[in-house]
Amino acid sequence: MNQSQNTSTISLVHPVCCGIDVHKKSVSACLMFNDDKGQESSIIQEFDTFTDSLMELRDWLLEHDCPVVAMESTGVYWQPVHNILEESAQVILVNARDIKNLPGRKTDIADSKWLAGLLRYGLLKGSFIPPQHVREWRALTRLRTKHVQTLNDYKRRTHKLFQSANIKIDSVLTDLFGVTGRRLMAFLADPQREITLQDVNEAVHGRVRKKVPELYRSIQGHFTAEHAFLLRSLLRSVEHHEQEIKILNDRLNELMSSYEAILQELDVIPGVNEVIARVILAELGPNLDHFPTAQHLASWVGVCPGNNESAGKRKGGRNPVRGHHLKTILVEAGWGAIKKKDSYYKEKFYRLRARRGAKKAILAIAHKILKAVYHIMKFGTPYKELGAQYLKEKTQKANLRRLKQQAAQLGMKLTPIEA
Repeated sequence: MNQSQNTSTISLVHPVCCGIDVHKKSVSACLMFNDDKGQESSIIQEFDTFTDSLMELRDWLLEHDCPVVAMESTGVYWQPVHNILEESAQVILVNARDIKNLPGRKTDIADSKWLAGLLRYGLLKGSFIPPQHVREWRALTRLRTKHVQTLNDYKRRTHKLFQSANIKIDSVLTDLFGVTGRRLMAFLADPQREITLQDVNEAVHGRVRKKVPELYRSIQGHFTAEHAFLLRSLLRSVEHHEQEIKILNDRLNELMSSYEAILQELDVIPGVNEVIARVILAELGPNLDHFPTAQHLASWVGVCPGNNESAGKRKGGRNPVRGHHLKTILVEAGWGAIKKKDSYYKEKFYRLRARRGAKKAILAIAHKILKAVYHIMKFGTPYKELGAQYLKEKTQKANLRRLKQQAAQLGMKLTPIEA
């Protein structure tokens, strides 16, 4: 073999690049380039994570004409570095599981050099980083989710408080925090007030008026001044979180006002309401060019099975993506979608549940909702409800095709019965 022949299988992709190992207080940067002799060379420096130090890192990279940078997605620590560098270099954010180094060789400097070496030969796959305005939407929707979860916690605490005092309002009313429930709780929060039947009659709203005697009986419990103090504290917390949720909703409505058409198209999907549509738009952004197919998007979200096969044996199908924000909201949408009568999602869920269980079935529904979202947002395809009859007809056609094949194998022909 001619020794001058190039037998390398990995080509150089980035002649000048940098790997950054990010931590809370410091970052280690390894700059790789070719020296005057054409040999691989590197410079390693450490910087603080204060803004002025990160600007020094940016200037250092610009000084060496470094066009591309790779760093690990470590918590939220990568975000300040990305904010400083995104306008001056291409930033590749890498999943930690894709860049595992050899055991026993892990230091901050070694990690940065390992990152730079992988990046130099194009062996790193970048994570999806949405534009700045989409990242702002994400921050708002995720904070809103936290407020909703905390609000529900305080509501559950209120239910628990009433049970301990033998107050049975929630046994009579469907929603304890409806108009009637809130009025009655305001009466109970005042320890100096003696609640009469007339007070209850004035507090009821709508169709609950026929339940006035039962409601009066439900508030006759062992409700002490200490219970009233705790109730006032809980109601203040509930009111605070409800107000914060309203402020966040108003802000999201303002920022997403240009995308009302997309939100209305998403709202047509069963299980997807206005709130869920805004979360989907905030997590994905209005442009899905980063995801070539719906399968790529489903893999990123974590609603499709993973691959774990060796020697022809499939060992498991768990997806490595566990706690994705969008995955949680799609499962929530799935539970809502299966409640629609005569819908495709409901029929599909109950067929899958019989064979695979409820959890896997609802994840499959979330997967199908995400595929509908992908085609609506990327291609503008309107949602079309297939209906429950679609799966029945599909099953009948499959059964008929199988019976025809079996008849042909027996030298017979399947003939329909004349009406």
